[in-house]
Amino acid sequence: MKYKARYWETVDDRVLCKLCPHDCLIPLGKRGFCRTRININNELISLNYGEVTALALDPIEKKPLYHYKPGSYILSVSTYGCNMRCDFCQNYELSQQDVYARLISPKELVKLVMKHEHNIGIAFTYNEPFVWFEYIYDCAKLLKETKQDKDVVLITNGYINPEPLKELLPYIDAMNIDLKAFSNDYYQKVCKASLEPVLETIKLAHANCFIEITTLIVTNENDNLTEIENIAKFIASVDKNIPLHLSRYYPNYKMTNPPTSVNFMKQAQEVAEKYLYYVYVGNIPYEDRNTYCPECKTLVIDRTYGSVHQTCPKCGLNIPLII
Repeated sequence: MKYKARYWETVDDRVLCKLCPHDCLIPLGKRGFCRTRININNELISLNYGEVTALALDPIEKKPLYHYKPGSYILSVSTYGCNMRCDFCQNYELSQQDVYARLISPKELVKLVMKHEHNIGIAFTYNEPFVWFEYIYDCAKLLKETKQDKDVVLITNGYINPEPLKELLPYIDAMNIDLKAFSNDYYQKVCKASLEPVLETIKLAHANCFIEITTLIVTNENDNLTEIENIAKFIASVDKNIPLHLSRYYPNYKMTNPPTSVNFMKQAQEVAEKYLYYVYVGNIPYEDRNTYCPECKTLVIDRTYGSVHQTCPKCGLNIPLII
């Protein structure tokens, strides 16, 4: 659905999109880098407003969010498009290709959220939500006006300019932000983006909502312990309590590098745990998804049996959870 976009200005016979750090200068009739915004008659138009490509009720842990309402379910929704071009993209069918979508208005989506009795809210996920800015803003605002305690969650690469992010954050409860590496060269080469705006998003989001971080460790790209240490140090400089998810890479899309070594994943976890209290390893066989007290190592969240303790039953340490 064509819908007048926000955050742009006219520059001669082009439009300058100011939504994300690409700052695309878009000629008449052409799309921006994300493929979802087009210059029509020197106005910037969103092409994907209300266009839904996937809809599912997911465990919150699938996002992944491990410290936000553990054991709950959330309605997950996506569109198409992305403002990065990661060679290893796990959802390239949605992010890099035009796919079938059905039109769902904000009112209809809010009704779907309210329909499921045990659903805590809505997660914008699977593809990059920030390229759906106008629709997400309208849906999030309407959901909060309809039922304040329903949650709005974003699973994002964090690539957005500060001004639109600040406008959206009052309606956002939680985010999982990808920190793909701690190297601008990596971001430019592998993702066709840059590092610094993502770091700024992490800091700004943490000041306004609950966040967790995910890093995909890719063989022969960012699988070195110095890189992991730098990521962990940065996150710790924001807050040592921010959970970090280290995710194992498997070949996908344009990248054929072999899967990340399980042994390296364990080493990376050990390095990150020198700086952070909660580090999880994902996409490996028999992964331990439970949460342990950082002081005495007592089990505080058992995700197999649904047991959740907000304070450690042994030493009494407060565990930073939202339940």
